[in-house]
Amino acid sequence: MEKLTWEKKNKLKQQQHLQKKCSGTVKEKPAPKSQSSKSISKMLPGTTHKTISTTAKKTTPLTQTSKKKKTLSDQIRAAVYPVATSAAATVKVVKPRTVSEEKKKDLKNQHLREVGRIQTDGDADGKAKELERTLVQKVDQWTSSGMSELLHDGDGEANACGDFQQSVRSYLEACVFTENIDRAHRFLLSQHRMRGRRKLLNTDVYNIMMRLWAKKGMLHQIGRMFILLEEAGLKPNPRSYCAALECMGRNPNCSPNVITRCLSRMKEDGISVDDLFNQSVFRQDERDMVLKAVHTIQPDYLPGLNPNTSESYTSLVRDLYTQRADHQYPKLDFTQAELQERFQRQLSVEQACTVTIDSVETAKPVTENMTKMREQLTKHRAQWRTILLQALRESKMILVNTNTKDYRLNLYPYLCLLEDKEYVEIMIQSVANLPPSGESLRLLAADLGNRVFTKYAVRQKHQNHIVEKLANIYNTYTELLAKDTKEFNILPREKWCNLEMEQSSGPMLQGGELSWPHIITLELGTHLVDMMVKNLKINSDILNPSHERKLIPILYHMYTFRSTRQIGFIKPHPILIQMQQEATETKLTFDSYVMPMLCPPVPWTSVKFGAYLLTPTKLMRSVDGAVQHEELLEKCQNLHAVMDSLNQLGSCAWRINKPLLDIIISIFNDRGSDKLDIPPPLSEAPKIPQFNPHDHTYTPSEKAELRKDVVNAKRKCSEMHSLRMNALYQLSIANHIRDDVFWFPHNMDFRGRTYPCPPYFNHLGSDVTRAILVFAEGKPLGPKGLDWLKIHLVNLTGLKKRSSQEGRLEYANSIMEDILDSADNPLNGKKWWMNADEPWQALACCKEIASAVRSPDPTKFISNFPVHQDGSCNGLQHYAALGRDVIGATSVNLMPCDVPQDVYSGVAQQVEELRAHDAERGLKVAQVLEGFINRKVVKQTVMTVVYGVTRYGGRLQIEKRLKEIDEFPKDHVWDASQYLVRMVFGALKEMFTGTREIQDWLTESARLISKSGHTVEWVTPLGLPIIQPYHRARTQVIKSTMQCINLQINYDAKERPDTVKQKNAFPPNFIHSLDSTHMMLTALHCYSAGLTFVSVHDCFWTHALTVDTMNKICREQFVALHSQPILEELSNFLLKKYCTGPITEAKKKKYQEYKTLMQLLAKVPETGEFDLERVKESTYFFS
Repeated sequence: MEKLTWEKKNKLKQQQHLQKKCSGTVKEKPAPKSQSSKSISKMLPGTTHKTISTTAKKTTPLTQTSKKKKTLSDQIRAAVYPVATSAAATVKVVKPRTVSEEKKKDLKNQHLREVGRIQTDGDADGKAKELERTLVQKVDQWTSSGMSELLHDGDGEANACGDFQQSVRSYLEACVFTENIDRAHRFLLSQHRMRGRRKLLNTDVYNIMMRLWAKKGMLHQIGRMFILLEEAGLKPNPRSYCAALECMGRNPNCSPNVITRCLSRMKEDGISVDDLFNQSVFRQDERDMVLKAVHTIQPDYLPGLNPNTSESYTSLVRDLYTQRADHQYPKLDFTQAELQERFQRQLSVEQACTVTIDSVETAKPVTENMTKMREQLTKHRAQWRTILLQALRESKMILVNTNTKDYRLNLYPYLCLLEDKEYVEIMIQSVANLPPSGESLRLLAADLGNRVFTKYAVRQKHQNHIVEKLANIYNTYTELLAKDTKEFNILPREKWCNLEMEQSSGPMLQGGELSWPHIITLELGTHLVDMMVKNLKINSDILNPSHERKLIPILYHMYTFRSTRQIGFIKPHPILIQMQQEATETKLTFDSYVMPMLCPPVPWTSVKFGAYLLTPTKLMRSVDGAVQHEELLEKCQNLHAVMDSLNQLGSCAWRINKPLLDIIISIFNDRGSDKLDIPPPLSEAPKIPQFNPHDHTYTPSEKAELRKDVVNAKRKCSEMHSLRMNALYQLSIANHIRDDVFWFPHNMDFRGRTYPCPPYFNHLGSDVTRAILVFAEGKPLGPKGLDWLKIHLVNLTGLKKRSSQEGRLEYANSIMEDILDSADNPLNGKKWWMNADEPWQALACCKEIASAVRSPDPTKFISNFPVHQDGSCNGLQHYAALGRDVIGATSVNLMPCDVPQDVYSGVAQQVEELRAHDAERGLKVAQVLEGFINRKVVKQTVMTVVYGVTRYGGRLQIEKRLKEIDEFPKDHVWDASQYLVRMVFGALKEMFTGTREIQDWLTESARLISKSGHTVEWVTPLGLPIIQPYHRARTQVIKSTMQCINLQINYDAKERPDTVKQKNAFPPNFIHSLDSTHMMLTALHCYSAGLTFVSVHDCFWTHALTVDTMNKICREQFVALHSQPILEELSNFLLKKYCTGPITEAKKKKYQEYKTLMQLLAKVPETGEFDLERVKESTYFFS
């Protein structure tokens, strides 16, 4: 012990000596004591001036910097000890303590780790120089000027403690929500007392308690919070002062002098009264109370408009927003009263958080066994509810009395957010939804935790009085959409923002509800799963009375291997599986967000608000736990066009094609059909072979073969169940809303590609789901509408791909007899439609054509049918336009041609010519391939080359196609696929020279950027910031009573980028961001022209009447997009982002990489001579 004590003292001396070395020879004056918290204390009556005893032992004052420019030593010291050094706060620095080996590992690649390592190593003099050199370089990088806000990297330490802050804030919010004030107060104090944790807290953590004390009118407690802020070296922010003023506003006896002192101190901290109202999120009546306090001193004050609402548009859309004289924004075919009634229906659905609907399997005749199994399940579920309720209450009693340290997070507050019965219902529902093959513990726990959070978020909005205000604004908002109101010349987002400003009193709709860290969601979910596994039981003889009766668990916790990793698995008992399958239950329960909306979605007005009425939804989808996308979006003030395009897509109203739905349901309930993509029931699954592995009559090879058969049969059963349940959900949801009009709210992925929020049933789904969806609004076909329906039908068949529009129309007219027969007698006629590529959509189109041609005047026939226009290998179209590549542009129909060019056939033809030449030279593999090279063999590889497929991946694709050809010799598959992939890549390089150069430039840029320690970022031409979330994986262990869950986290911004993923993903992700930009531009202009428009990425849908108008807009916007200097702007952005720091020759290798990166980014690939304007004349660009 004495030796350890001596070593600690010795290390401490070395650290102090090093600090003096780093401080240099700068003479510093002692800092004057901060007036901030002292003044706050004076202005708050009842606040004692005694500091709460939370400081740890002795502290040494840090000198206050002068108002002049900091010296280099000051900058270094600020970098080593990053604490606030403003004139308004006293900042204290603790003597450095030894950094443990474990913490060194955790803080890898951060400057604090480097300091800790250097301080505890070897000779202090040598290390001091190394430390100073390292930090000078870092400080220079941190203080480099000329970077826009969007280009700034987040603070490293802030990123490091982001998860911790979010966990603490979530915990405090949960305590406050459940009115467990004492627990919240003790918890915050315990975090504050621990210096290691205190430095990870931010002002918003303390604000949570201030907000609570403000509601209770306890001004002295708010004063104590300001003192804690001072001790933590933090400055109050506008939300801190809001809490203080709110408390004063609630106190009728509050002295005006106290309010005056508060406003004065606020001014000294650089916060204006307008900042309070523009930068704070108000709940309940908080805003009114703050305004009341301000009016005491400034009676005539009116809150100023938020500067963030000022419109700022990119050049691509500036005219669209500023010149609206010709715009004709569409209205819905509903009165205002009808829309308001629909809002109330949707609100009821979301308040309940779940929806129970009839299963389409109810059409089956009910047998005696089905009735018996349903009764048994109902009886047991009632018992399970009682058991789980008791188990939950016992669990909470244990947790509330657990004698753990105060600073540790405890699940107890999270188990009090809902009524006990709501937790039980969530658990019962998860048992009913569990697949027969089971589910991984991690996924099941995440699902349970997310369901609890969704209900909690809805309840928060009730508690904050948001629902009432939402109803008022939405009811007024409907005048923009309703057919019986005046015309407006503003967009939905603009209308909603105007209404929010007009009704500014009361709570904000964006109530600042905090999302939970993924780890908390998992821990809570795991706790509930553990409760289910331990308590849910059933009698073993329930299906077979001859068995011995004993209680057995219905869920088993087991382990299984996924690849080389062992994972925890929750598997239902075979008895439960059999009961559920035989019961064929008539009801299905879904979360409310699974269902389409019954009213138009709330327009996106910010990163955190839009889509559903109450259900929390992200503007940008991301992996659970990844926050970098959201942080980037919140810094961006120029997302109006992106949000407006999402609002336009979500504004499209839909109906169900009922005749088609009925046909599909009849086949679904009659054993399904593999040919028509309707999954058969499990009764059609292959039987799992039964054998005794200890039976000596089998040879080892036979046993191995039988085991393989068992595995394959189980896998097939699992796949069939998954497909069957997915189809059941889709058809049941469609059947539930068969007589309704509905909407799909939209959001996007990190590249900007848009998706409907409801996951099961939407127009991005399979052929079946697309076929049963039609526009709610009908429009007359007009003079060319019927022709477009016929051309669309031919496109759906997959025939005539190389025929002209006239040729396709002629073909459709020649098979009218088959079309009408398919419409009239789909299941018992000639069944022509069944041979189409998309059979169900083809049948739906046949029925629409039949109805139109049989109407008195087809031009006046009202059609609700969506007609599609699909991009011709859209990724290559963008590459060809970027490179102005004449040959490539011609191959993908950017150039006008009499017939459509098929790039896949072109590549196949070129490969065949090369093969024939090689065969003549005697190459064996080329001779074997004779007669086998066609469009189908090369199509997938050609299609995916643009999205970054490697030669290895391309070889596997071609190998799969060759194996499908029965006549091809199987012993030559590997050699042939290896040869063909080389030929395909070579042919593409020859046809698309510009494409390969751009792709290589993007790939190499991403490689060097990620190698320098950065993730690749860029901004789309519409101003959407994009970051690739690929980092080196790290493992995080979540401990629970069941097992340790090892999370593989590859999105952690603290880890170094994954260079391979960054470089391989950049070209396809960049192209995806361009195709999403083109779609958004088309959507915005279609909306301003009064068109109905939706998209499935690069496939655009509209009414038959407006196809020509949409085609014109689509081409114009593609030309407008690629007329921008896209590659030059990308180059400038990347140079500014990654190459503005100083170059130091300290490390020759790093210097050389930096120089190479700068030269590469500056050298934009040269472009060809293709004239973009020709796209406007190209019939087959989208067709």
